[in-house]
Amino acid sequence: MDRFSEYRIMWILVLFDLPTETKKERAAASKFRKQLIEDGFNMFQFSIYTRHCASRENAEVHIKRVRRFIPEQGTVSILCITDKQFGNMEIFYGKKEKEPPSGWQQLKLF
Repeated sequence: MDRFSEYRIMWILVLFDLPTETKKERAAASKFRKQLIEDGFNMFQFSIYTRHCASRENAEVHIKRVRRFIPEQGTVSILCITDKQFGNMEIFYGKKEKEPPSGWQQLKLF
């Protein structure tokens, strides 16, 4: 099997809805976002962060890490999909369709 198959490469999506009514809740939400970024996630939408992973095994490492820093309050969902599925996403800005973000570039050495 190809090491860089679009069915082997994975994307992790972290979707969350965290309370921000109090100063403590805002701090916890901010800390959670910061930890996602430190672990290599990028903001896709305000409460959706994505991370590209080379394999399911690599994705599991990051999923376990995210589970460790989930805040006490709020809802957090973690979804793992293949690169093929992610590539089939349709993204619209108003009525205009836009290409999905590219996650990584494979460096080829000759």
